[in-house]
Amino acid sequence: MCGIFGIVPPKNKIIRDVVSKKKFDQFLIASQRRGRDSSGYVTLQNEKIKIIKRDIPLTKVLNYDLVKNTPFCFGHSRLITNGLKDNQPVILDKNILVHNGIIVNHEEVFEKNNLNRKFKLDSEAIISIFNDCNSKNISTKDTINKILEECYGTISSVIYSTDVNKMILFSNNGSLYTGLKNDALFFSSEEYPLKEMECHSIKKVFKPVIYDLSYIKQIKKAEIIIDERNTRNLDLIPSLGILNGNENLLQYKTHNLKRCTKCILPETMPFITFDHKGVCNYCNNYKIRNNPKPFSVLEKLVEPYRKKVGDDCIIPFSGGRDSCFGLHLAVKKLGMKPITYTYDWGMVTDLARRNISRFCSKLGVENIIVADNIEWKRKNVRKNIKAWLKYPDLGMVNIFTAGDKHFFRHVQDIKKQTGIPIDLWSVNPMEVTHFKSGFMGVKPDFEEDKVYSNGWIKQLKYHSLRFRSMLNSPSYFNSTIFDTLQGEYYRSFLKKKDYFHIFDYYEWSEEEINKTIIEDYNFEMAPDTTTTWRIGDGTAAFYNYIYYTLSGLSEHDTFRSNQIREGQITRKKALELVEIENQPRYQNIVWYLEAVGLDFHNVIKTINRAKKLY
Repeated sequence: MCGIFGIVPPKNKIIRDVVSKKKFDQFLIASQRRGRDSSGYVTLQNEKIKIIKRDIPLTKVLNYDLVKNTPFCFGHSRLITNGLKDNQPVILDKNILVHNGIIVNHEEVFEKNNLNRKFKLDSEAIISIFNDCNSKNISTKDTINKILEECYGTISSVIYSTDVNKMILFSNNGSLYTGLKNDALFFSSEEYPLKEMECHSIKKVFKPVIYDLSYIKQIKKAEIIIDERNTRNLDLIPSLGILNGNENLLQYKTHNLKRCTKCILPETMPFITFDHKGVCNYCNNYKIRNNPKPFSVLEKLVEPYRKKVGDDCIIPFSGGRDSCFGLHLAVKKLGMKPITYTYDWGMVTDLARRNISRFCSKLGVENIIVADNIEWKRKNVRKNIKAWLKYPDLGMVNIFTAGDKHFFRHVQDIKKQTGIPIDLWSVNPMEVTHFKSGFMGVKPDFEEDKVYSNGWIKQLKYHSLRFRSMLNSPSYFNSTIFDTLQGEYYRSFLKKKDYFHIFDYYEWSEEEINKTIIEDYNFEMAPDTTTTWRIGDGTAAFYNYIYYTLSGLSEHDTFRSNQIREGQITRKKALELVEIENQPRYQNIVWYLEAVGLDFHNVIKTINRAKKLY
């Protein structure tokens, strides 16, 4: 996934004739927001087609002076997925590809078409089909149709064919736009950068746009020069752990704890009490949450926001089961035309990204990505885990995920940039846990009707308790504090408007959701668990291992208990499920610790030695 950009001046013009340095720099920065792990660009200079590829951010690779005297420039700023070794642009048989998206069936494409494979990128499937069709004199239109028919996943691409001197733009989900300025063609993965460039006639690309470059005479004899340098030592896409015996270090014990006779919460749940029937206070104070208003109410609420032309809502989209189903409902049942938004802070797994690709491609929905500085964010997580390991405290575990709260800030940015005022959320109403803040000393608020608690008084109390806990391990007072507090502000204090929760108007049903996302969209499951919940979140397996190992309790216990109270499952079924779901997810834990740069053995041994609540 990446931010595609390009400028093609008209005949007898060069880039400096159509765009200023200031605007060019803005263009690059806007593209870089979608990913800064690697970058590359293509241009024509001194009768040579120069292809520059680096594993550093775009703004450190390309500047105005390098291309201002050239007849075109296009490229990408990449969020690395599905492969690290081979960066884009992809060059194959003198044809050049830049691709934004993920092809989830690339291996089948190569096998079905009997194509030879040169790289380790899923994107290679696109250019391989293109070249194969070219060799058979198949028309460009039919070639692009074949690519879109055979490749499953999001495809927004630019192919520069030096054979026929044409640049071809196409997309199956609309994450590619074209615009005009000074008679030059500008293109970008999002509409907003083109608006910033003051382009006119901005259009979303679905049907192929073919741009003839035969007027650039130097191209005919141009030699392709590839300059690729890789200096990065840190692997930004760790692989899932392979079962090799190390998984035996992970502990899993079935605890003989007193549990509520109605739900399955154990005696180690913070602030739990039991009445004379053995029923806990969480059950006795529970108010039904999965009791939606009629869906017709939501239809009326969104009616003023509908547009006859163009997209009309933002869907925050993590690639998890609930946001995937929420997108399905928004398109298929609500009839909206959404743009999805994904915030990648370094803990979105490739599995989640592939599921994002599946849903956006099948529904033809644009996906806006805001990629943070992943390397920096992961270093922040590492610092806080190391501080926690010095003084294990269940109340401080949630600081590991503090960096993802900027998700809420960027939603507001996306709404302003797209001019779409409404966002539709897919928050599961039964994900209330209580224990995460409870272990810090925050008593449960049984009147709270939101998954996330808000308000100045509650947050000040929460952070005062967190500050007290941080004093036990002074290593928490590090460079991550400002980022953490910023995230908490955007989540809890920033005023939000024009948004609705889909499951306030549609009953949340695990059975229906799983059936729909798996059967209709081929939702990809994780290899180390049977549940569909939290499998695209790189953090969940690790923190749930801590919670269960030290307290005999995890998110699965609270979630299944809420389902019991809602009448969705029996207590017996809940116990059967958590016995499976609480088992350590070795492969995901290995991924997580490798991502943040911590040694698996040392971390797990420290957790296993920590004081237990039972």
